[in-house]
Amino acid sequence: MLLRALAVALPVFLLDRLSKYWVVEVIDLRNRLFVPVLDPWLNFTMAWNEGINFGLMDMGGNGRWVLIGLALAIVLGLAIWIRKQDSWLVAAGAGAIMGGALGNVWDRIQYGAVADFLNMSCCGIQNPFAFNIADAAIFGGAIFIALFVRSDDAPR
Repeated sequence: MLLRALAVALPVFLLDRLSKYWVVEVIDLRNRLFVPVLDPWLNFTMAWNEGINFGLMDMGGNGRWVLIGLALAIVLGLAIWIRKQDSWLVAAGAGAIMGGALGNVWDRIQYGAVADFLNMSCCGIQNPFAFNIADAAIFGGAIFIALFVRSDDAPR
């Protein structure tokens, strides 16, 4: 199952990297800060996340190395754990988490923080937070694992 997880992790990682390169570098969101896409439902809003998620537990510049180490430990732990699984859906979930985590690690190394840029709002409620493709993959992967792992195979 590790190879199947890696078959999901690689495209997730590449899609995340390509999207961030395009948004941050090509359309220069880092300086423009806001680009309406399908306003008000979807906009590009630059946010540099030095914390875990939505800026929670912001540890500043030096804390990025702690978060890099934590993310790499999670990727390694998933790689070891997934070898004992027999479900393609669980492998896909693990791969999505692995690819997303590595995409955000790359950001922390390259930029010093995670580049978040997707901002979605609806129904008159303005969402103040931004996220990226890696974040969406991590969230989706966790849901896949929660839904499809057999209870006797769950990590203890």
